[in-house]
Amino acid sequence: MTSERTGADGPRASPAPTLSSMRTHATADSSRHRILVVEDDDTIGRHLETGLRGNGYAPTWSRTGSAALTLAARTPYDVLLLDLGLPDMDGLDVARAVRDQYPDLLIVILTARTDDIDVIAGLDAGADDYLVKPFSLTVLLARLRAHLRRRVVATPPQEPVRLADLVLDVVARRCTLHDADIDLRPKEFDLLAVLARHAGEAVSRETLMAEVWDENWFGSTKTLDVTMAGLRRRLAQAADASAHPGGLPRITTLRGHGYRLEL
Repeated sequence: MTSERTGADGPRASPAPTLSSMRTHATADSSRHRILVVEDDDTIGRHLETGLRGNGYAPTWSRTGSAALTLAARTPYDVLLLDLGLPDMDGLDVARAVRDQYPDLLIVILTARTDDIDVIAGLDAGADDYLVKPFSLTVLLARLRAHLRRRVVATPPQEPVRLADLVLDVVARRCTLHDADIDLRPKEFDLLAVLARHAGEAVSRETLMAEVWDENWFGSTKTLDVTMAGLRRRLAQAADASAHPGGLPRITTLRGHGYRLEL
């Protein structure tokens, strides 16, 4: 995608005419995954729809946020590709509403907003990833394959992991403190699960990106920082709400390396 026009969220990227021809062989990763594309630009939306369908996905294209919320309530989608500059509502509001209703839905933001504060706001609204316009279909497909591979996981350990008074049940995807549930977003849970498996050990940023996102991840790791901040915040809120605030493990930042879960 190389040309741009001005939209509600800044310069808007329009794809090159050959975008739909940039196809790869569909793999098992893309086998009929339902994708809701929310994009008000006709050219971008049309080429995304064509390109995704040509690579084995089942896309549905919506031009407004309200229509997208209606579609999401009717159909169990696997992925939401979300533009932020929509004509009827802010894409961040769509992300928050969808994340609250469908916590396991993969949300990827597509935006021309490049400031760090905008990217962080998108991830903090519940997005799993973002791509800044202009981007290529090849990169988008690689990101989708990376995320969807992470959701096809091997059989996890059957026994819940107890860390002080925090219990992590990977099979049930349930996290509790003093038997009270902690509502974690999918990537926050996965991040905590990796740290729990290596409790007391230094875990590098590269390891966390490989295990929580994908071993072939490329590009910014800012999504790790935002996800970590969200995880810490939710754990702190759970401790504050508990009648017994002690017994919560601490996540220590190891500058220049990664993190360590302290018992």
